[in-house]
Amino acid sequence: MGLLEGKSVNDAVWDELEELLISADVGVGTTEKLISRVRQRAADEKLGGPQVSAALKEEMVRILSVPPRPPTDNPPPRVILLVGVNGSGKTTSIAKLARKLRKEGQSVLLAAADTFRAAAIDQLKKQGERVGVEVIAHQPGADPGAVVYDALQAARSRKIDNVIIDTAGRLHTKYNLMEELKKVRRVAAKLDAAAPHEVILVLDATTGQNGLTQARYFTEAVGVTGIFLAKLDGTAKGGIVLAICDELAVPIQLIGVGEGLEDMVTFDAGAFVEALCS
Repeated sequence: MGLLEGKSVNDAVWDELEELLISADVGVGTTEKLISRVRQRAADEKLGGPQVSAALKEEMVRILSVPPRPPTDNPPPRVILLVGVNGSGKTTSIAKLARKLRKEGQSVLLAAADTFRAAAIDQLKKQGERVGVEVIAHQPGADPGAVVYDALQAARSRKIDNVIIDTAGRLHTKYNLMEELKKVRRVAAKLDAAAPHEVILVLDATTGQNGLTQARYFTEAVGVTGIFLAKLDGTAKGGIVLAICDELAVPIQLIGVGEGLEDMVTFDAGAFVEALCS
């Protein structure tokens, strides 16, 4: 935010700041809200350039600080449904999450409920091998609900702490995809009324404005409880998560910063804003 280093902040600077935020995929509506809030603070508090920059970051952190869903005290297994479009990095993100849980001393079982692509089942099995976690899978084309049912039954009998469910990211139409995800959710709820306990949407940080559309569709269909922002390495800024937090009130939980299993960090709003504004 070098343009705010001067002592005075005029209309041209506000316009340029607005362009910078939109170019970082923050979204038009959220950008306008941010600029409006900071302009009001600048006027009320008589802020100069550096103070305006600090105020902007404070307002961004405020938007990103969506409280997480309270944990449930249901008996194991904890059911975590991962959703997202194909290519978002979902399978790799599942492996990272499984590894994190195992490092915390928890047991994990994976369910290959993306049965529409044989490659998806194979990929999840390979990731399961990488982290030392068993994968419950059926043949390609099988009923995803049946896979989930078997996985939850297996987890119960083996006293597994967590079941992470992989899901399809692309069917013939968006309607088909969302209906399939709703069905998977219903199957989980039959065995545990509170399941799935978490629904995590994996978003590709390079997606840009389409990320908000994806988040809206998945949230309406299956009640997304958190975002895993994948591929936040290289040039991706991931500013669209500001719009998601602002418009949908879905918290950002985890960030993938590379291909390695250890390349995942817990979301920190302050650190994210500093990186976005650098």
